[in-house]
Amino acid sequence: MENTALLLIDIQNDYFPGGRFELDRMEAAAAQARAALDFFRERGLPLVHVRHESLQPGATFFLPGTPGAQLHPQVAPRPGETVVLKHFPNSFRQTDLDAHLRALGIQHVVVVGAMTLMCVDATARAAADLGYSVTVLHDACAARALEFNGQAVPAPQVHAAFLAALGMAYAKVSSTADFLAQARR
Repeated sequence: MENTALLLIDIQNDYFPGGRFELDRMEAAAAQARAALDFFRERGLPLVHVRHESLQPGATFFLPGTPGAQLHPQVAPRPGETVVLKHFPNSFRQTDLDAHLRALGIQHVVVVGAMTLMCVDATARAAADLGYSVTVLHDACAARALEFNGQAVPAPQVHAAFLAALGMAYAKVSSTADFLAQARR
C-alpha cells in the first residue's frame, strides 16, 4: 500500500435517494466506499475527497451552496483530510489533485464514487494517462440508466460496460472485499 491514495469521487447528497439526480445502488456503493475509507484512515494512508459543483448554465444538481452538493455524511471528511473541489468530470482538470498526489509520492490511486459512467471513468482514465496505476472498486461505485438511439440501457448494464472498458487498459477493477483482503496481507 506504499505510495497509494484513495480517491473518493462525488459521493454527494444529490446522488442519494431523495436527491436531485439519484443513482442506482448509491447507498450500497457508499457503504463499500466507507469500508475502503475506514481502511485508509486506520492505516494513516493518504486519501482525497473530491466534490463536484456544477457551474454550467441550466445545471440541475450539485448546485453551489445547496445541501445536495455537500459530501454525504457516510463519507464526510474529517478535519485535516484533503478535499478537492472540481467543476468538470475529470477530477484532475483545473484542480491541484495531480500536484497534491505527486507531492505525497503517490504512484497508485484507488478510485471509488460516482458516477461510474462519468466522473469515475474520466478520472480513472486521466490518472492512467498521467502515469498512475489505477484500481477501481466496482462495488463502491454507482451509475444510472441511460438511453441511446431509442434503446433503454439499464443502470447495471451501464455500470458493467464502463467498468469492462476501464478494465481493458486503464485500471484494475476489483471488489472492495478482494482489494481489502489483498491490502491486509
